[in-house]
Amino acid sequence: MDIYQKLAKHLDNLPGGFPSTESGVEIRILKRLFTPENAALALYLTLIPEEPRVIARRAGMDKEIVRRQLEEMVQKGLIYAIYPEKGQPKYQASHYACGIWEFQVNRLTPEFVKDMEEYWPTFFDLDDWQKTPQFRTIPVDQSINVEHHVMSYEQAAEIVRKHEIFSVNPCICRQEQGLKGNTCKRPMETCLMFGNVAEFYLHRGTGRRISREEALDILHQANKNGLVIQPSNSKDVSFLCCCCSCCCSVLKNLKRHPRPASIVLTPFVAQLDVDTCTGCGTCIDRCQMEAIKEYDSRVSIDADRCIGCGLCVTECAVQAISLSRKPESAQKKVPKDMNQTYINLAKGRGKLTTTGMVGMLVKSKVDRLLAPGK
Repeated sequence: MDIYQKLAKHLDNLPGGFPSTESGVEIRILKRLFTPENAALALYLTLIPEEPRVIARRAGMDKEIVRRQLEEMVQKGLIYAIYPEKGQPKYQASHYACGIWEFQVNRLTPEFVKDMEEYWPTFFDLDDWQKTPQFRTIPVDQSINVEHHVMSYEQAAEIVRKHEIFSVNPCICRQEQGLKGNTCKRPMETCLMFGNVAEFYLHRGTGRRISREEALDILHQANKNGLVIQPSNSKDVSFLCCCCSCCCSVLKNLKRHPRPASIVLTPFVAQLDVDTCTGCGTCIDRCQMEAIKEYDSRVSIDADRCIGCGLCVTECAVQAISLSRKPESAQKKVPKDMNQTYINLAKGRGKLTTTGMVGMLVKSKVDRLLAPGK
């Protein structure tokens, strides 16, 4: 087994997965991104943030050589790192998506995009991907009524207000489609990062530091431009994307499912007051899931396709559409943080094993105890 096949297997053992194909396109993708040296070192990274000395011990390499190579891999968007105010940076393996793919913002080429277009249908096997989604959908704030008793992690503005450090990044999905000639008219800078994740993008130079007020304005513009709000699937939110189904790989693949509502993680569904509806059709154009159809000079909402984004509500001039909370039995629980999300996903994919997540945790603990120096 060559180094890229080993790397593909390593990435597939992570909760997010990296499925194989008959064509081998996933190996071509890895060869575009990783040098053989990068691929070899990546095999020694776990999902636990670790200092270079720990990774060097595991790899049997010189600590300084490892440190330099890890920083090179950060700049290439191949791994993730945390940069504390005091102490050394810590490095960890990254899922392919969400992770390595998103880190390639501003680094795409037509050849790479062509490979990804071939790979996406396999990668986004919806039965697998949605066992524990890495994204969830929340409504735009303007669509929520006070009587809904909405949790803070279900409100985009409240998510933003909880944080102190922000960056905004270009949408890699719109960059991808642009390279294919499918230019989207929606804003490019719509991906919000918070805390350590924001610092990571700022360190790499792919994110732009913004204020809380600027982040809130981006949410306002998202509603204006008909973008679906998708934060990380956790109560402690680390990123928030503003997406369209013409570009976003997640939404595009949800859209092809016959019943998107059955697999997307969302607490709300749209409801129509047929007596108030004038049949203007504005909501039809706003809906990203084609859940709203024209019917006898009025519209109808297919609840099986509605993902509860609220975009139809905010532009209804006669207030004929509202959001209602789903029964508790129909709402999937939101994990506490992304670590819990990944544990749940590893369980769902059968990767919580001695060669998967559990093995990584044990390996990391042992090497942190035995690695010399600081």
